[in-house]
Amino acid sequence: MIDVPSTVVRSVIAGCGSALPQRVMTNADMSKIVDTSDEWIVERTGIKARHIAGEGETTRSLATLAARRALEHAGLKAEAVDLIVLATATPDNTFPATATLVQADLGITRGAAFDVQAVCSGFVYALTVADAMLKAGQASCALVIGSETFSRILDWTDRGTCVLFGDGAGAVVLQAERHADLPASPGILISRIHSDGRFSDKLYVDGGPSTTKTVGHLRMEGREVFKHAVTNISAVMDEAMKAARVTPGEVDWFVPHQANRRILEGTARKLGIAEERIVMTLDRHGNTSAASIPLAFDEAVKDGRIRKGQLVLFEAMGGGFTWGAVLARY
Repeated sequence: MIDVPSTVVRSVIAGCGSALPQRVMTNADMSKIVDTSDEWIVERTGIKARHIAGEGETTRSLATLAARRALEHAGLKAEAVDLIVLATATPDNTFPATATLVQADLGITRGAAFDVQAVCSGFVYALTVADAMLKAGQASCALVIGSETFSRILDWTDRGTCVLFGDGAGAVVLQAERHADLPASPGILISRIHSDGRFSDKLYVDGGPSTTKTVGHLRMEGREVFKHAVTNISAVMDEAMKAARVTPGEVDWFVPHQANRRILEGTARKLGIAEERIVMTLDRHGNTSAASIPLAFDEAVKDGRIRKGQLVLFEAMGGGFTWGAVLARY
Protein backbone atom coordinates (compact mmCIF):
# COMPACT_ATOMS: atom_id res chain seq x y z
CA MET A 1 0.00 0.00 0.00
CA ILE A 2 1.39 3.40 -1.00
CA ASP A 3 1.35 6.17 1.59
CA VAL A 4 -0.30 9.26 0.19
CA PRO A 5 0.71 12.47 2.00
CA SER A 6 -2.10 14.42 3.61
CA THR A 7 -3.01 17.81 2.17
CA VAL A 8 -3.01 21.20 3.88
CA VAL A 9 -4.00 24.74 3.01
CA ARG A 10 -0.93 26.81 2.14
CA SER A 11 -0.67 30.56 1.57
CA VAL A 12 1.08 30.65 -1.80
CA ILE A 13 2.83 33.76 -3.14
CA ALA A 14 1.11 34.32 -6.49
CA GLY A 15 2.66 37.67 -7.39
CA CYS A 16 4.68 40.64 -6.16
CA GLY A 17 5.09 44.32 -6.93
CA SER A 18 6.75 47.46 -5.62
CA ALA A 19 6.77 51.24 -5.90
CA LEU A 20 9.34 53.93 -5.14
CA PRO A 21 9.04 57.73 -5.01
CA GLN A 22 10.50 59.58 -7.99
CA ARG A 23 13.05 61.61 -6.03
CA VAL A 24 16.41 59.98 -5.27
CA MET A 25 18.52 61.51 -2.50
CA THR A 26 22.18 60.51 -2.62
CA ASN A 27 24.67 60.72 0.22
CA ALA A 28 26.14 63.77 -1.49
CA ASP A 29 22.71 65.40 -1.29
CA MET A 30 22.50 64.43 2.36
CA SER A 31 25.85 66.07 3.12
CA LYS A 32 24.31 69.42 2.13
CA ILE A 33 21.71 69.06 4.90
CA VAL A 34 23.68 67.61 7.83
CA ASP A 35 27.34 67.21 8.79
CA THR A 36 28.05 63.91 7.07
CA SER A 37 29.73 62.44 3.99
CA ASP A 38 29.29 59.61 1.53
CA GLU A 39 32.29 57.82 3.03
CA TRP A 40 30.92 58.10 6.59
CA ILE A 41 27.46 56.78 5.64
CA VAL A 42 28.67 53.93 3.41
CA GLU A 43 31.26 52.74 5.93
CA ARG A 44 28.75 52.55 8.79
CA THR A 45 25.61 51.44 6.94
CA GLY A 46 26.26 50.44 3.33
CA ILE A 47 23.67 53.00 2.15
CA LYS A 48 24.47 55.14 -0.91
CA ALA A 49 21.05 56.57 -1.77
CA ARG A 50 17.38 56.48 -0.83
CA HIS A 51 14.03 57.55 -2.34
CA ILE A 52 12.14 60.42 -0.69
CA ALA A 53 8.40 60.96 -1.14
CA GLY A 54 7.44 64.23 -2.80
CA GLU A 55 4.23 66.22 -2.94
CA GLY A 56 1.31 63.88 -3.58
CA GLU A 57 3.33 60.73 -2.86
CA THR A 58 1.96 59.12 0.30
CA THR A 59 1.93 55.78 2.08
CA ARG A 60 -1.47 55.21 0.47
CA SER A 61 -0.44 56.09 -3.09
CA LEU A 62 2.75 54.01 -2.96
CA ALA A 63 0.89 51.06 -1.43
CA THR A 64 -1.82 51.22 -4.09
CA LEU A 65 0.72 51.27 -6.93
CA ALA A 66 2.68 48.35 -5.43
CA ALA A 67 -0.58 46.42 -4.98
CA ARG A 68 -1.65 47.02 -8.59
CA ARG A 69 1.72 45.76 -9.83
CA ALA A 70 1.52 42.67 -7.59
CA LEU A 71 -1.95 41.84 -8.92
CA GLU A 72 -0.74 42.30 -12.50
CA HIS A 73 2.22 40.00 -11.82
CA ALA A 74 -0.17 37.41 -10.36
CA GLY A 75 -2.50 37.73 -13.35
CA LEU A 76 -5.43 38.58 -11.08
CA LYS A 77 -8.10 41.26 -11.01
CA ALA A 78 -8.60 43.31 -7.86
CA GLU A 79 -12.02 41.73 -7.29
CA ALA A 80 -10.29 38.42 -6.49
CA VAL A 81 -8.94 39.96 -3.26
CA ASP A 82 -10.94 39.55 -0.05
CA LEU A 83 -8.27 40.58 2.47
CA ILE A 84 -5.76 43.45 2.65
CA VAL A 85 -3.20 43.59 5.45
CA LEU A 86 -1.02 46.69 5.25
CA ALA A 87 2.07 47.05 7.41
CA THR A 88 3.05 50.65 8.15
CA ALA A 89 4.29 52.92 10.92
CA THR A 90 3.54 56.01 8.80
CA PRO A 91 -0.18 55.88 7.93
CA ASP A 92 -1.83 58.64 5.93
CA ASN A 93 -4.14 59.38 8.87
CA THR A 94 -4.44 58.34 12.50
CA PHE A 95 -7.58 56.64 11.22
CA PRO A 96 -9.07 55.18 9.09
CA ALA A 97 -6.57 52.42 8.41
CA THR A 98 -4.55 53.11 5.27
CA ALA A 99 -5.45 49.59 4.11
CA THR A 100 -9.08 50.67 3.72
CA LEU A 101 -7.99 53.62 1.55
CA VAL A 102 -6.02 51.23 -0.67
CA GLN A 103 -9.06 48.95 -0.76
CA ALA A 104 -11.15 51.86 -2.06
CA ASP A 105 -8.47 52.85 -4.60
CA LEU A 106 -8.52 49.32 -5.99
CA GLY A 107 -12.31 49.26 -6.18
CA ILE A 108 -12.62 46.34 -3.74
CA THR A 109 -15.90 46.32 -1.79
CA ARG A 110 -15.77 42.95 -0.05
CA GLY A 111 -13.73 41.27 2.62
CA ALA A 112 -11.61 43.10 5.19
CA ALA A 113 -8.76 45.59 5.18
CA PHE A 114 -6.69 46.73 8.15
CA ASP A 115 -3.23 47.97 9.15
CA VAL A 116 -0.55 46.19 11.20
CA GLN A 117 1.95 48.28 13.17
CA ALA A 118 5.18 46.52 14.09
CA VAL A 119 7.54 49.10 12.52
CA CYS A 120 10.37 47.38 10.58
CA SER A 121 8.98 43.92 11.43
CA GLY A 122 5.60 44.96 10.03
CA PHE A 123 5.74 42.96 6.81
CA VAL A 124 6.70 39.75 8.63
CA TYR A 125 3.85 40.34 11.10
CA ALA A 126 1.44 41.10 8.25
CA LEU A 127 2.41 37.91 6.40
CA THR A 128 1.87 35.94 9.60
CA VAL A 129 -1.60 37.43 10.15
CA ALA A 130 -2.69 36.96 6.54
CA ASP A 131 -1.35 33.40 6.48
CA ALA A 132 -3.33 32.52 9.61
CA MET A 133 -6.54 34.03 8.17
CA LEU A 134 -6.17 32.19 4.85
CA LYS A 135 -5.53 28.88 6.63
CA ALA A 136 -8.56 29.49 8.85
CA GLY A 137 -10.76 29.98 5.80
CA GLN A 138 -11.56 33.62 6.59
CA ALA A 139 -10.26 34.72 3.18
CA SER A 140 -9.05 33.14 -0.04
CA CYS A 141 -6.86 35.82 -1.60
CA ALA A 142 -4.87 38.42 0.30
CA LEU A 143 -2.82 41.48 -0.54
CA VAL A 144 -0.02 41.85 1.98
CA ILE A 145 1.62 45.27 1.69
CA GLY A 146 4.47 47.11 3.39
CA SER A 147 4.40 50.85 2.71
CA GLU A 148 6.24 53.69 4.43
CA THR A 149 7.00 57.40 4.16
CA PHE A 150 9.55 57.58 6.96
CA SER A 151 10.94 60.84 5.57
CA ARG A 152 7.89 62.52 7.13
CA ILE A 153 8.90 61.55 10.69
CA LEU A 154 12.66 62.13 10.49
CA ASP A 155 14.56 64.83 12.35
CA TRP A 156 16.60 66.24 9.48
CA THR A 157 19.13 67.74 11.91
CA ASP A 158 20.01 64.31 13.41
CA ARG A 159 22.65 62.72 11.19
CA GLY A 160 22.47 59.51 13.21
CA THR A 161 18.97 58.76 11.93
CA CYS A 162 18.06 60.89 8.90
CA VAL A 163 20.74 59.28 6.70
CA LEU A 164 19.35 55.79 7.31
CA PHE A 165 15.77 55.86 6.07
CA GLY A 166 13.91 56.05 2.79
CA ASP A 167 10.37 55.73 1.44
CA GLY A 168 8.72 53.03 -0.66
CA ALA A 169 6.23 50.18 -0.84
CA GLY A 170 6.14 46.50 -1.71
CA ALA A 171 3.33 43.99 -1.94
CA VAL A 172 2.67 40.29 -2.43
CA VAL A 173 -0.50 38.45 -3.38
CA LEU A 174 -1.22 35.36 -1.26
CA GLN A 175 -3.67 32.70 -2.42
CA ALA A 176 -5.04 29.88 -0.29
CA GLU A 177 -4.28 26.61 -2.08
CA ARG A 178 -4.47 23.00 -1.00
CA HIS A 179 -1.20 21.09 -1.43
CA ALA A 180 0.50 17.97 -0.17
CA ASP A 181 1.91 18.50 3.31
CA LEU A 182 5.50 18.33 2.11
CA PRO A 183 8.46 20.76 2.37
CA ALA A 184 8.64 20.89 -1.44
CA SER A 185 5.05 22.18 -1.74
CA PRO A 186 4.66 25.92 -2.38
CA GLY A 187 3.56 28.45 0.21
CA ILE A 188 4.40 29.73 3.67
CA LEU A 189 5.90 26.89 5.70
CA ILE A 190 6.62 28.54 9.04
CA SER A 191 6.32 31.95 10.65
CA ARG A 192 7.65 33.02 14.04
CA ILE A 193 7.12 36.46 15.60
CA HIS A 194 8.27 37.96 18.92
CA SER A 195 8.35 41.22 20.86
CA ASP A 196 9.85 42.65 24.05
CA GLY A 197 8.49 46.02 25.16
CA ARG A 198 11.21 46.56 27.77
CA PHE A 199 13.37 48.05 25.02
CA SER A 200 10.79 50.45 23.58
CA ASP A 201 12.96 53.47 24.40
CA LYS A 202 15.79 52.26 22.14
CA LEU A 203 13.91 52.93 18.90
CA TYR A 204 10.75 55.01 18.97
CA VAL A 205 8.93 58.15 17.79
CA ASP A 206 8.67 60.90 20.42
CA GLY A 207 5.06 61.83 19.70
CA GLY A 208 1.53 60.55 19.26
CA PRO A 209 -2.17 61.51 19.52
CA SER A 210 -2.58 60.38 23.15
CA THR A 211 0.64 61.91 24.50
CA THR A 212 1.94 64.95 22.64
CA LYS A 213 -0.95 65.38 20.16
CA THR A 214 1.74 65.56 17.46
CA VAL A 215 3.34 63.15 15.02
CA GLY A 216 6.83 63.39 16.57
CA HIS A 217 10.24 62.35 15.25
CA LEU A 218 12.12 59.09 15.12
CA ARG A 219 14.70 58.56 17.89
CA MET A 220 17.20 55.72 18.11
CA GLU A 221 20.08 54.41 20.21
CA GLY A 222 22.00 52.91 17.31
CA ARG A 223 24.48 50.74 19.21
CA GLU A 224 21.79 49.17 21.38
CA VAL A 225 19.61 48.43 18.38
CA PHE A 226 22.54 46.88 16.50
CA LYS A 227 23.42 44.63 19.46
CA HIS A 228 19.89 43.32 19.89
CA ALA A 229 19.29 43.02 16.14
CA VAL A 230 22.04 40.49 15.43
CA THR A 231 21.09 38.39 18.47
CA ASN A 232 17.32 38.44 17.99
CA ILE A 233 17.30 38.05 14.22
CA SER A 234 19.71 35.12 14.13
CA ALA A 235 17.76 33.42 16.96
CA VAL A 236 14.36 33.70 15.24
CA MET A 237 15.77 32.62 11.88
CA ASP A 238 17.26 29.55 13.56
CA GLU A 239 13.93 28.93 15.32
CA ALA A 240 12.00 29.08 12.05
CA MET A 241 14.40 26.81 10.19
CA LYS A 242 14.42 24.23 12.99
CA ALA A 243 10.61 24.26 13.13
CA ALA A 244 10.55 23.52 9.40
CA ARG A 245 13.42 21.01 9.72
CA VAL A 246 15.49 22.99 7.27
CA THR A 247 19.22 23.77 7.43
CA PRO A 248 20.73 27.12 6.36
CA GLY A 249 22.29 25.33 3.39
CA GLU A 250 18.85 24.36 2.09
CA VAL A 251 17.61 27.98 2.01
CA ASP A 252 18.04 29.38 -1.50
CA TRP A 253 17.61 33.06 -0.63
CA PHE A 254 17.81 35.13 2.53
CA VAL A 255 15.62 38.25 2.08
CA PRO A 256 16.20 40.37 5.19
CA HIS A 257 14.88 43.68 6.39
CA GLN A 258 17.28 46.22 4.88
CA ALA A 259 18.50 48.08 7.99
CA ASN A 260 22.29 48.08 7.97
CA ARG A 261 24.85 46.14 5.95
CA ARG A 262 26.79 45.25 9.10
CA ILE A 263 23.69 43.70 10.69
CA LEU A 264 22.96 41.65 7.58
CA GLU A 265 26.53 40.41 7.27
CA GLY A 266 26.80 39.69 11.01
CA THR A 267 23.58 37.69 11.03
CA ALA A 268 24.59 35.74 7.92
CA ARG A 269 27.97 34.87 9.41
CA LYS A 270 26.37 33.69 12.65
CA LEU A 271 24.13 31.27 10.74
CA GLY A 272 26.64 30.28 8.07
CA ILE A 273 24.72 31.86 5.18
CA ALA A 274 26.85 32.76 2.15
CA GLU A 275 26.79 36.46 1.24
CA GLU A 276 25.88 35.69 -2.38
CA ARG A 277 22.56 34.28 -1.17
CA ILE A 278 21.53 37.53 0.55
CA VAL A 279 19.22 39.85 -1.38
CA MET A 280 20.49 43.32 -0.56
CA THR A 281 18.94 46.58 -1.77
CA LEU A 282 19.69 48.97 1.09
CA ASP A 283 22.53 50.59 -0.86
CA ARG A 284 19.87 52.12 -3.17
CA HIS A 285 16.77 52.17 -0.94
CA GLY A 286 18.07 52.77 2.59
CA ASN A 287 15.93 51.45 5.42
CA THR A 288 12.31 51.54 4.22
CA SER A 289 10.99 49.87 7.38
CA ALA A 290 8.00 47.59 6.65
CA ALA A 291 8.48 48.10 2.89
CA SER A 292 12.05 46.83 2.75
CA ILE A 293 11.43 43.07 2.54
CA PRO A 294 8.76 43.16 -0.20
CA LEU A 295 10.82 45.75 -2.13
CA ALA A 296 13.86 43.44 -2.05
CA PHE A 297 11.79 40.35 -2.83
CA ASP A 298 10.14 41.99 -5.83
CA GLU A 299 13.47 43.11 -7.24
CA ALA A 300 14.99 39.62 -6.90
CA VAL A 301 11.95 37.92 -8.45
CA LYS A 302 11.80 40.34 -11.37
CA ASP A 303 15.54 40.09 -12.16
CA GLY A 304 15.35 36.30 -12.12
CA ARG A 305 17.36 35.51 -9.00
CA ILE A 306 14.42 34.13 -7.04
CA ARG A 307 12.58 31.45 -9.00
CA LYS A 308 9.51 29.31 -8.43
CA GLY A 309 10.18 26.35 -6.16
CA GLN A 310 12.99 28.03 -4.25
CA LEU A 311 13.06 28.35 -0.47
CA VAL A 312 13.10 31.93 0.81
CA LEU A 313 13.68 33.15 4.37
CA PHE A 314 12.37 36.60 5.37
CA GLU A 315 13.43 38.26 8.64
CA ALA A 316 13.15 41.61 10.40
CA MET A 317 13.52 43.48 13.66
CA GLY A 318 11.92 46.82 14.53
CA GLY A 319 11.01 49.22 17.29
CA GLY A 320 9.19 47.75 20.22
CA PHE A 321 11.35 45.64 20.01
CA THR A 322 9.54 43.40 17.54
CA TRP A 323 11.16 40.71 15.41
CA GLY A 324 10.25 37.68 13.37
CA ALA A 325 10.95 35.36 10.45
CA VAL A 326 8.91 33.67 7.72
CA LEU A 327 10.06 30.69 5.68
CA ALA A 328 8.28 30.23 2.37
CA ARG A 329 8.55 28.07 -0.75
CA TYR A 330 8.00 30.48 -3.64
